[in-house]
Parts: sequence; structure tokens; C-alpha cells
Amino acid sequence: MASHRRPKQPSRARVTVLTTAAAAAVAISAQAANAAPSEKPSKDEVKAKVDKLYEEAEQATEKYNGAKEKQGKLQKGISTIQDNVARGQEELNELRDGLGSMASAQYRSGGIDPSLQLFLSADPDDYLDKASTLDQLSGQQVEALEDIQDKQRELAQQRAEATEKLKDLASTREELGKKKEEVQGKLAEAQKLLNSLTAAEKAAIAAEEERASRDAGERVDLGESVPASGRAAAAFAAAQSKLGSPYVYGASGPSSFDCSGLTSWAYAQAGVGIPRTSEAQANYGTRIYSQSDLQVGDLVFFFNDLHHVGLYAGNGQIIHAPRTGTVVRYESMGTIGGPFMFGVRV
Repeated sequence: MASHRRPKQPSRARVTVLTTAAAAAVAISAQAANAAPSEKPSKDEVKAKVDKLYEEAEQATEKYNGAKEKQGKLQKGISTIQDNVARGQEELNELRDGLGSMASAQYRSGGIDPSLQLFLSADPDDYLDKASTLDQLSGQQVEALEDIQDKQRELAQQRAEATEKLKDLASTREELGKKKEEVQGKLAEAQKLLNSLTAAEKAAIAAEEERASRDAGERVDLGESVPASGRAAAAFAAAQSKLGSPYVYGASGPSSFDCSGLTSWAYAQAGVGIPRTSEAQANYGTRIYSQSDLQVGDLVFFFNDLHHVGLYAGNGQIIHAPRTGTVVRYESMGTIGGPFMFGVRV
């Protein structure tokens, strides 16, 4: 007869654990269902974040420009030193050849004792003339040796200087690469935010930028301000000729610009070489701290770290290359996004 056993019942403790876990799972599901979905940032919020990223990108751009300018100067300096070393080596070789010729001439005269040479000479007077020449050659040899030593020291110093500059160049190139990556990272992050917008929102932002540039180009009132000087007038006229040119980080003309690229290019057209970066330009001329004292063509600087610069246009307006996504345009000093620090009269 078959045996019928009663199924083993789960323990009371196990039932309690399972029940508790199931209840927790139900509660979590309920909370997830009832939780408010994450809200998508509005167009204005995205634009504010993008503008902030563009400002940070411009800060990094000025550091990039500084490293790039330093790289150019180092490369030029190294090239000059290397040319000098090459010429110095040629001079050293010539000195050595000259010394070798003197030594060969002495050797060919024979290493005989001078008194014996005089005794054996068929023409004592002729020998005495030659002996005098040999003494003179010996003096020239001493001078040649001193020249060779001086040239060797000079070449060693130049080679050491070139070595140090090459090390500096390597670190500058590394810094340049990092700043470039930082700028590109900021711009990529900004683009990602813009891509999160709808087509209509993107079009609205683009329309706002286009309207701002158009209004700045067509409706700006520059008042009756006069240029600070003839070169300032020429620089301002050059900048005006580039209204509508796109902002591109690291660009200094003639078809695209960043902020300090525009100002340095404009003054170059006036025959004045000013530094490439905004920070360096801030130390180039005479500072003007009162906005009311500014004149057309003065450089104007914004933000505490001076990472933005433009040219004063009159009536509280500047002409500048604002940021990525914009063009060279007029803009009120009160809408730059950072405080006016001072002007510089070149």
C-alpha cells in the first residue's frame, strides 16, 4: 500500500521574510509609479547653461591663445639659436683648419734644433728670416687656440640654451593640447545641451542670435564719440569691416575671430603690434578706469580675469567677437555678461 506523506510546510520565519520582501517590492513599484517624471529643462534654462559653457570655453581659449603664442616665440628663438650654432660651428672648423695649417708648416720646416739649423744653413741670413717667421707663427697659434676656446664656450652655451628652450617648448605643446581639449569639451557639452532641444526651440534660439546680430549691425547708435588717436581710428575701422564675421576659438582673422583675435588683428591693420591674448593686451597701454573717459578705438576689458576684450565704439557700445555661435557685432557694454573692468588706450 502506497505511503502518503504530508508535504513539508515552509517555516514561519521563511514565510515572514518572503511576505516582507514582496510587500517592499510592491511599495517600491507603487512609489515609482507615483513619482513625478524628471522635468526636461526649458529652452531658457538650456540657453543659460550653454551661455555659461561658452563663457568657460572663452576663458580656456585665451589660455590656449597664450600657449600658442608662447609656442611660436619659442620655435622662432630655437630656430635662431640653431642657425647661430651652425654658423659658429663653421667658424670653429675654420679656426681649427687654420691652426692645423700652421702646425703642418712648422712640421715641414723640421724639428731640428735652431742652432744646428743655423750651422747647416747654406744661407744664414735666409734662415734667420725664416726663424723670425716661425716665431710669428707660434704667436698666431696661441691666438688661434684662444679663439677656438672662446668659440667652443660660446657654442656650448648656445646649445645649452637651445636644450632648455626645447624642454619649454615640449611642456608648452602639452599645455596647448590640454587647453584645446578643454575648449572642445566645453563646446561639445554645449552642443549636447542644444541637441536636447526640439527643432522649434533650436530655431527660436537661432532666431534670437540672428536678431541680436542684425540689430547690432543696423540699429546701433554710436553717438558722437571721437577716436582716441589716428591709429585707434584705423583699428576701429578695420574691426568695422569685419562685422558679421563668425567667432571661431583661436582665430585671429582675416575671415574669423575670437575676441582678442579681433582686437589684435584690427590694431595690426593700423600698423600697431599688440599682444595676442586679452590678459597681455590689458597691460599694453594706458588704463582708463572711467567708462565716461573712453574714446573710440580704446580696448575694453570685461570679467575679473580679463578673459574678454573688445573695441569701444562710442555711446556705451563696443564692437567685439562675443562667443561661439555668434558673429562680430556691436553690443551694449551692459549686456556683455560680465563687469567692465577698465579700458586701455593704445
